[in-house]
Amino acid sequence: MGESGGQPKGGIRPGGERARSATPPSMAVAIAGAVAAALLLLCPAWASAAAAVGEGRRLHTLFSVECGDYFDWQAVGLLHSLRKAGQPGGVTRLLSCAEDQLPSYRGLRIGHTLQVPSYSRHPRTGDWYPAINKPAGVVHWLKNSPEADNVDWVVILDADQIVRGPIIPWELGAEKGKPFAAYYGYLKGCDNILAQLHTAHPEFFDKVGGILAMHIDDLRALARLWLSKTEEVRQDKSHWSTNITGDIYGTGWISEMYGYAIGAAEVGLRHKINDDIMIYLGYIPRPGIEPLILHYGLPFKVGNWSFSKLEHHEDVIVYDCNRLFPPPPFPREVEMMESDPNVKRGLFLSIECINTLNEGLLLHHASVGCPKAQWSKYLSFLKSRRFSELTMPKYWKGQKVDSTITAQHVALSKTNSEYPKIHTLFSTECSSYFDWQTVGLMHSFRLSGQPGNIMRLLSCTDEDLKNYKGHDLAPTHYVPSMSQHPLTGDWYPAINKPAAVLHWLSHVQTDAEFIVILDADMIMRGPITPWEYGAKLGHPVSTPYEYLIGCDNILAKIHTRNPSACDKVGGVIIIHIDDLRRFAILWLHKSEEVRADKAHYATNITGDIYASGWISEMYGYSFAAAEVCAVFYFYIFF
Repeated sequence: MGESGGQPKGGIRPGGERARSATPPSMAVAIAGAVAAALLLLCPAWASAAAAVGEGRRLHTLFSVECGDYFDWQAVGLLHSLRKAGQPGGVTRLLSCAEDQLPSYRGLRIGHTLQVPSYSRHPRTGDWYPAINKPAGVVHWLKNSPEADNVDWVVILDADQIVRGPIIPWELGAEKGKPFAAYYGYLKGCDNILAQLHTAHPEFFDKVGGILAMHIDDLRALARLWLSKTEEVRQDKSHWSTNITGDIYGTGWISEMYGYAIGAAEVGLRHKINDDIMIYLGYIPRPGIEPLILHYGLPFKVGNWSFSKLEHHEDVIVYDCNRLFPPPPFPREVEMMESDPNVKRGLFLSIECINTLNEGLLLHHASVGCPKAQWSKYLSFLKSRRFSELTMPKYWKGQKVDSTITAQHVALSKTNSEYPKIHTLFSTECSSYFDWQTVGLMHSFRLSGQPGNIMRLLSCTDEDLKNYKGHDLAPTHYVPSMSQHPLTGDWYPAINKPAAVLHWLSHVQTDAEFIVILDADMIMRGPITPWEYGAKLGHPVSTPYEYLIGCDNILAKIHTRNPSACDKVGGVIIIHIDDLRRFAILWLHKSEEVRADKAHYATNITGDIYASGWISEMYGYSFAAAEVCAVFYFYIFF
């Protein structure tokens, strides 16, 4: 209306006098309500923001940076993406600066900022470890910022991320006592001696990071431990090696991640873990999944174009008017690069990240008074409706969230995606005898084309672990050794197999539908799958062990109520996860029971040529299966 020269209706006249409304008050209220409702329908983020105001849902977002050009361009990108995504609540940049850095630092006005003391050079130990600024900054914010007293929920992000839609804790499934986080599977220290050394509750140790969404009370309980445990792990240089921490550099660089996970375990937080909310660029997204966070922590490429954040460590791009990162290929070029739809989506996510970063830089340059950028085809694209449509906010659609102790995601090949997921297990002990068997089995597993992942169940005493050198021979779940029975003192290492399986079931949440159980002294020649051999719920598949003659005599009558259901099986077991859960504890219990029945060790009763009770574990399995009346199909694996 101002453009046409007319006076604004119901607004302020140029002289400051309020004009009379030409619309009746009741109609105005109705129109306003209809407009508001329509806007909420069109902009769900506004609805989420409105809902967040009440009912204990005040939300605040934090991210940590240091004084320097490297973090300034990341902060500009993240802040722009949060605005674009419609993230509810306030956002605070926790800026760690040493006193001598502040006078020359140019980025104090980048976003809402809280200056926090720098811990890059530790004030007590002198250790140079900038990553510790994250927990140190959070502790400072909780103690010194009035914001922390007026918030119910906190989202914590990393600076090198682009957000594609609102991150709202309660919509992600977070609860008080159960924060939401992304899955960081490479934190192998959660399963080994690192956890045992640094927390009294290794069973609560979650492999998480990237994005954290939690109740403010949980953050208050955790924050100081997050900092102190980071310091503790950082000082534990004897356990920095890659095979213990998963840190590819073996330098203790991810001590802060372990500090968080250990601190959370100490206060008993159990995470809602999700592997879909965030993606590292360069990875292929899962079918049907729209990640809300793009993490550009690793180098990635699209065709002949590539980007690595480390190449821009000293880049003053924030302060260099109208300079942007090299433009990636246009969407129509990406369309022609790849036929696989999921690979193509991954490429589109990569260019979206850089384009959003560049859009943020462009707007930042304009906000600080840079002259208008010269026209280019790329700038025209960034301002186009097409780009706006491609980068409209994405919303969480209730993808699966696991509340787990350890999340293990089974990766199936494309050709097997229609089949149930499989996980393979085998049991060993801490010794060179089992290590060479592990090397052989692992090599054959990789060559066999077996779908899914494999896990070594490694039974070790605390004393064994101190000197054990084979941590990196296989993906490993560590379990307490029962070789010397903790109650009876009986020396029987074979019982570690059912004990380890039970421990794994109790401490690991798997999305596998079927479990394949092997022995370490095996070589695989091809895939072992339930669809190949006919396994299904209630009908495991195994190999015949005819020498288990105890299934036909007094041994079965003594140790199971269903001797007719005792099957002579062993070696290879393909079993539905629900069946395994039903009878695992019985497998252990029946193994103990048969082992204690020394009166029936004789070869003519058990078939054990040594008559020493050595195959008690095999009978424990068969008798347990008989107890739950599982029916086995036999198939000999060649």
